[in-house]
Amino acid sequence: MEIIAALFMDDIELRSVPGPSTRIDLSGIQFSAPAPAPVPVTVAPHLVVFVWNPPDGREMGALEVVFTPADGPSPADDPSVIPLARNVQALQIEPGKFNYRLVRPELVFDSYGTVVARCRIDDGPERLVPYTLLPPVG
Repeated sequence: MEIIAALFMDDIELRSVPGPSTRIDLSGIQFSAPAPAPVPVTVAPHLVVFVWNPPDGREMGALEVVFTPADGPSPADDPSVIPLARNVQALQIEPGKFNYRLVRPELVFDSYGTVVARCRIDDGPERLVPYTLLPPVG
């Protein structure tokens, strides 16, 4: 299985079209957002991870998403790293098909800055997705 895309977003909508085929409409794609209040603050952004299973792929796997400070090492490289949040989900995708998973971490920010969602399947390579918390507006 392979991660083909991972994005922070506001909403996802699926719709069928002739074929049969499916269209995925995403809205509010974002890599940063203003904080809802001054720090310290907890935010829970929506991350969507799209996965493709090649025709010769295994049907079962595990998606792991680990959130760390952007300037820190990966827990995969340094086991002593304590992540800000972690999510693990089982994947069952028929070979040759696509699917997606939603991840909604609760991230505690003590200061404004960037965290990285480190997404991987089983022990595969990490796909990094940054998310920056900005000062509140107004």
